[in-house]
Amino acid sequence: MTQYGILVDYEWCSGCRACEVACQMEHNLPPERFGVVVTPVGPWQIEGERWQHAFVPTFTDECTLCARRTSAGKLPSCVHHCQAAVLTYGPVDELATRLAEKPRQLLVCPC
Repeated sequence: MTQYGILVDYEWCSGCRACEVACQMEHNLPPERFGVVVTPVGPWQIEGERWQHAFVPTFTDECTLCARRTSAGKLPSCVHHCQAAVLTYGPVDELATRLAEKPRQLLVCPC
């Protein structure tokens, strides 16, 4: 059986939180619960002109990869609504290949 996951290219995440809202709306979650949470990292100066400043979508145990949507051939709600197109849904083995090609990415496999 093929395992699916989400590849997160957090280098380009703008922190808009559209994924959070889409997940809450899709699953009718209360305001304090999320399947995905955007976590800010920084800003702080590293050295010279370099800065650490990023937003990282973090998936919680609430995430089911939108099983109802994906079984109907649709993308998970967070992926569908990501305005910066930093979330990619697909088979884990294919996503792992893409992960190896570029730094500043995370592979998420919620079970």
